Order: sequence, then structure tokens, then C-alpha cells
Amino acid sequence: MSELSTWITVNGLSTWIAVILYIVLAPVLGGLIAGIDRIISARMQGRVGPPLLQPFYDVFKLRNKQNMVVNKHQKFYILCFLIFVIITGSIFFAGGDLLLAIFALTLASIFLIIAAYSTNSPYAYIGAEREMLQMMAYEPMVILSVVGMYMVTKSFNSLDIALYDQPLLFSLPGIFLGFLFILTIKFRKSPFDISMSHHAHQEIVRGVITEFSGSELAMVEIAHWYENVFLLGMVCLFFASSPVIGIVLALVVYFLEIFIDNNSSRLKWQFTLGSAWIVALVLGVGNIAYLAFR
Repeated sequence: MSELSTWITVNGLSTWIAVILYIVLAPVLGGLIAGIDRIISARMQGRVGPPLLQPFYDVFKLRNKQNMVVNKHQKFYILCFLIFVIITGSIFFAGGDLLLAIFALTLASIFLIIAAYSTNSPYAYIGAEREMLQMMAYEPMVILSVVGMYMVTKSFNSLDIALYDQPLLFSLPGIFLGFLFILTIKFRKSPFDISMSHHAHQEIVRGVITEFSGSELAMVEIAHWYENVFLLGMVCLFFASSPVIGIVLALVVYFLEIFIDNNSSRLKWQFTLGSAWIVALVLGVGNIAYLAFR
């Protein structure tokens, strides 16, 4: 009984330490990744680019700007968006249920859409509609990825999946490729940056975040940093049996996303939705069918 109590205490402490480390370090890591992204993108475009810490300067500058909101509910929705993105990563890095983490991330995206709708802006309205289309595009592949991991490891917990003794990539090559495909949508990179973009070439101004400014826009940016760290953590899961290789794999994947972003133009939402579903059907369902009938 005492050993069980000790086990629960140790694992409980580990869980809280993992959550605290994620909450503290994820925005730092996410901001640095955003800075590296900007520098590499600038080099690919023949520019010098901003300094590495520019994303942090931008966020601090937004925090000090005058707080202008369209309505009193907007800030609440954005705050919920940030909180549920943090909950998503906390569940994941604490070794919790992946399905619960995905549910929390979906809920976060819904709050962002509601925030855009609440502004009654035509640009934000179109951005919100496109954000919903993006969710319809990537959600099937995300769910299939989690189901595939369960079929191999017999667990939905991220800790159990990470401790699996074989690289998931060898059992889930189709799901891994499908997950890479929808990552371009999740990272909001071209050619699938249909609801908003980090670049200045959006035809719908700033899409879903058109009416956000000041501290609200800063919260949206920080939420994306948290989300990006969570998504790269998902990539690491495919090679978690060798953590160093898993981290290298995540870095290579992100560099590939930057390369695609700077070498492709944005496509229509019809192609985004159709191609994502075809990829999910062929690579995701095909890989799961192989696991089920092998």
C-alpha cells in the first residue's frame, strides 16, 4: 500500500512538473521557432530578415498598445482560445489521453472562430468560415493518427505511446505522411494558409484575426507558439523510442514546412478540403486497414 502511495505521489509530481515546464518553456521555444522561421524565410527570399527575438519584441509591443475591441465578448473568446491550447499541450506533455488533448485543441479552434464571428466584420467572417473549412480538412487525419497510435501501442496515453519500444514510424508510414500533409494546414503555411497567414499576402487582409489588436492579438500569437510546440511533440511521438532522432525528425519536418511555405502559392479552399480528405482516406485509412488485417 505504501509503495502504491509512493508511486502515485511520484507520478503525480512528475505530471505537475511536466505541466509547469510546458506552460513556462513552450512560449519561449515557440517564439524562438517563430524567429528562426522568419530568418530562414527571409534568406529563401533573398532578404536579411529580422533578428531572432523579433517575435518576442512584437508580442511585447502588442501588449503595450491601446486595447481596442469590437465588443466585450471578444476578449473572453480569445482568452478561452489561449487557455484550451495550453490545456491541450499540458495533457499531452503530462502523458495524458491523446483523444482528450485533440478534443481540447478542437474546442480552442472553435473559440477562435466564435471570436471572429462576434466582430461582425466581413473579413473576419470570411476568415472564420475558412477556419471551419480547415478544421473539416485536418480533423479526420488527426483522429486517424491517434487511432493508428492506439492500434500499435494499445494505449491512448501519450506517455505509454512515447515509451513504446519500437519507432511508430515503421508501423505507421502512411499515417505519418498524412499527418505531415495536414501539418501544413495546422502551421498555417502556403499553399493551405486559407484562413490567415503570417505573411502579408493575404487577400482577405488578416483573415480570422482581422479585428484583433493589442493584447488580444498578442494572446493569439502566444497561443500559436503553444500549439506549434504541441504539434512538433506529436511528430516526435513517431520516433519517441529514440528521443534525439525524434527531435531531429521534428526539426526536419518544420524546415520542410518552411520550404514548402516559401515555394508555393496559396490554393483554393476546395483543393485544401478535397486533397486533405483524399490523403486521409488513402494514407490514413489505408495504413489502419493494413494494421487491422495483417
